Amino acid sequence: MAVINVTINGKKISKEVSDNTLLSDFLREKLALTGTHVGCDTSQCGACVVHLDGNSVKSCTTLVADCNNSEVTTIEGLAKDGKMHAMQEAFKKKHGLQCGFCTPGMVMSAVDLLQKNKNPNEKEIRDWLEGNICRCTGYQNIVAAVKEAASKI
Repeated sequence: MAVINVTINGKKISKEVSDNTLLSDFLREKLALTGTHVGCDTSQCGACVVHLDGNSVKSCTTLVADCNNSEVTTIEGLAKDGKMHAMQEAFKKKHGLQCGFCTPGMVMSAVDLLQKNKNPNEKEIRDWLEGNICRCTGYQNIVAAVKEAASKI
């Protein structure tokens, strides 16, 4: 057991955790932040993507102990003052989701992309989202949503 200090969605948290606790489990089970989905437990699907110190990571294979003194942003932390993030708005406007299971991870990955590349082309978007699997869509509306958000951010 170890005490970790982490900032999650702008809130400082100090908790005792087992050394083998995964970030996804910590978020979902200890903090009730269930927007981070776990689909595969092997970091293949990307449904669990969150930001760790500003970079997207797959939380189902990240130990929470490795996040000590770090900043984590989940899908719940993107909205500010009750207003959705531009990427969330774009996914809604462009119908970039169907069942919604992959959506939190897709959104978090796409936000990270736009932080690194303000105006990605379609190939760059598709390449970046390669680690996120959607079983419902043909990805066309997801790509359109990322382009829409890029024009707003």
